[in-house]
Amino acid sequence: QLVESGGGLVQAGGSLRLSCTYSGFDADDYLIAWFRQAPGKEREAVACLSGTDYSTRYADSVEGRFTISRDNRRNTVYLQMRSLIPEDTAVYYCAAEFAPGIRASLIREFDHWGQGTQVTVSS
Repeated sequence: QLVESGGGLVQAGGSLRLSCTYSGFDADDYLIAWFRQAPGKEREAVACLSGTDYSTRYADSVEGRFTISRDNRRNTVYLQMRSLIPEDTAVYYCAAEFAPGIRASLIREFDHWGQGTQVTVSS
């Protein structure tokens, strides 16, 4: 199970931290990623973290502004978002895929999804 939280309304230039609390699986064997979908647009993978080696990958659109990380004690994966722009407005989803030994990738087929959390960046 994946449960997102932390979304909200923020002004451009601000920051937000999204949380994805996971349960029911060993995250060391999974890729966990953040996706987003804006109205009228296709879903976009923005960041991925490998449970095997903690490698990360980011979409070009968020590289240098977003950071994905994991807290094992809290069974939570975070997406720290900085320097937010209106184009970051979207519903953000957490996703997981069983992928032991696999490095982070944005082009995998994720099969476990959370319910999403809305992020709105005002100009």
